[in-house]
Amino acid sequence: MISFLIRRILSSIPVALAVIAICFLLVRLAPGSPFSSERALDPATQAMLETKYGLSGSLPTQLLRYASNLLHGDLGDSLKFRGRTVNEIIGQSLPRSLLLGSIAFTLALALGIPLGAWSAARQGKPSGAILNGLALLTLSIPTFILAPVTVLLFSFYIHLCPPAGWGSPSQLVLPALCLSLPFVGVCARLTRSGLLEVLGADFIRTARAKGVTEPNLVFLHALRPAILPLVAYAGPLAASILTGSLLIEETFAIPGIGQFFVSGVINRDVFLVSGVVLVYCLLLLFFNLMADWLTALLDPRISLSS
Repeated sequence: MISFLIRRILSSIPVALAVIAICFLLVRLAPGSPFSSERALDPATQAMLETKYGLSGSLPTQLLRYASNLLHGDLGDSLKFRGRTVNEIIGQSLPRSLLLGSIAFTLALALGIPLGAWSAARQGKPSGAILNGLALLTLSIPTFILAPVTVLLFSFYIHLCPPAGWGSPSQLVLPALCLSLPFVGVCARLTRSGLLEVLGADFIRTARAKGVTEPNLVFLHALRPAILPLVAYAGPLAASILTGSLLIEETFAIPGIGQFFVSGVINRDVFLVSGVVLVYCLLLLFFNLMADWLTALLDPRISLSS
C-alpha cells in the first residue's frame, strides 16, 4: 500500500507541473493585457506593473519565476482583485465549492445507485423501461438549461427555495440538485450495466435456486461486485462535479472557487487562473487515487503492489 501511494504521488508530480506550465503559458499568450482597463496605460506604467507582479521578461523566465514561487507555497497576487493573494482567495472560496460538490456527489450516488439497481432488477418489464428512461432523461438535460428552469419553477412559481445566494441551508438545495442531477443518470447507467452482467453469474443463479428473494439477491449479493465500474468512475465523477460547479456558481451567485475562476479567465488573471487549475488538478489526482484504492478494497483480485 505504501509503495503504491509513493509511486502514484511521484507519477503525479510531472502531470501537475505540465498542467501548470500549459495553463500559465496559455493565459499569458491570450490577446490583451491583465492590466488593461477603460483608460489605456502608458508603456512605462504597464512595464512597472509587469515588473511588480513578476510578468516581465520572456515567457520561459516568467514561468520559471512562477514555478520558483510555487515551491515556496506562493500562488502569487491576484491581478483582478488587488490587495488579495491567490492563496487567500482559494482558501476562502474552496470550502464553499467543496461543500456544494460534496452534497451534489452524495445526491448523485444516493439517487443513481438505487435507480440503476431497480432498473436492472425490473429488466424486461415496463417499470424497468420507465426507470431506464428516467436515467437517460437526467443525462440529456444540459446544466445551463436545467439551472434557470429549476430557479423559475421552485423559486418564482412555487416559492420553495431562494433563487440564489449563500449562507443558509435552503440556498444549497437548488444548486446541489442541479449539479448532481446529470450525474445521477451516469451512476444509474453504470450500476445498471454492472448489475445486468453480475446477475447472469453462476453464484447468482445458485443463490436464486436456494430461494433468495429478488431484492436481497440484487442489494445483498450482486450490488457489491456490480458497482466496481462506478467506484472506478468515482474519481473523475468527483472532479467533474467540482469543475462542473463553475456554471452553477455563476447561476446561483455562490462565491465559490468557480466564480473566481470565471472572473480570472475574463480578466486574464494569470495567477488566479493558474492557482485554481492547480487545485482542480490536485483534486482530480487525489480522487483518482482514492478510486483505485477503493476498487482494490472491493475486489480482492486487484493488487495494489503490482
